[in-house]
Amino acid sequence: MSAHLKNKRMKKLAVVAFGGNALLRGDQKGTISEQEKNVYDTCLSVMELIKKDYNLVITHGNGPQVGNILLQNQAGAKMFGLPEMPLDICGAYSQGFIGYMIEQQLRNILEKNKMDKDVITIVTQVLVDKSDPAFQNPTKPIGPYYSKEESEKIAEETGSIFSEDPKGRGWRKVVASPKPIVIGNKKSISRLAHDGQVIVAVGGGGIPVFYKEPNFLEGIDAVIDKDLASALLAAEIGADELFILTDVPKVCINFNKPGQKELDTLTVAEAKKYLEEKQFAEGSMAPKVRAAIQFVENGGKMTIITEAKQLGNPNCGTKIVLN
Repeated sequence: MSAHLKNKRMKKLAVVAFGGNALLRGDQKGTISEQEKNVYDTCLSVMELIKKDYNLVITHGNGPQVGNILLQNQAGAKMFGLPEMPLDICGAYSQGFIGYMIEQQLRNILEKNKMDKDVITIVTQVLVDKSDPAFQNPTKPIGPYYSKEESEKIAEETGSIFSEDPKGRGWRKVVASPKPIVIGNKKSISRLAHDGQVIVAVGGGGIPVFYKEPNFLEGIDAVIDKDLASALLAAEIGADELFILTDVPKVCINFNKPGQKELDTLTVAEAKKYLEEKQFAEGSMAPKVRAAIQFVENGGKMTIITEAKQLGNPNCGTKIVLN
């Protein structure tokens, strides 16, 4: 190995999982200008890691974006008779345009800092198991809200499963959230990242695919947890650290209750104990902590859960370590 390549391989490799606020805030409509501004601000924070000589892979969520794509599908079908696209294709759409936004905004910042790096989006398929128990109990809501009558009609026509929204907003289609098994193109992601390029991959947890028959992949209606897929990718490419970005600076116990306490460091054993005690909310912090544990148990040195603006601070976030 040449000295130049050896030096590149000696740099720390980190996977940075963008949370929802990195792309779209809850009080925003979702215009491109809003999303580009959010991405720019998050990428400014990520620059703190690049300045510290990290090699990077960026992953991201896509929930609101896919929801909007599904609404556009529905409107196009009703108004113009256009064929609706399945969920895996909508996921691929979102990976492309979100990757484009991240590439462009990060490149703008790199050029301002006179840094020469390629930023490359890889549309990423993620293998799941069709026999995963999640397919027998779909729970992940996607797409628009319907009346009970509308949902029953669509269910009869398509075989889709619907669930009533707990806040009374209507009925939504629910799909499985299976466990990610293998990240597509992981060798190329690893090689390019270790070479010093910034890679955007596993958008929205990846496009779920399964083997319909031996050696024949096909997409499937499902949503993979973005943080679990990021943890799997980080382990498979030999990343040193996994950063999971969220909207709070540190993980807390007794969150929003008397005795709330920020946690600086958690061992895997402590994290599992708090999960058992239901200290972390499902659909919020709990899946992030599980992903953190998964990465560390599979060879990662450390997972850091924090908000983007804390990056670069050596004491940022909650660090999850093996022991």
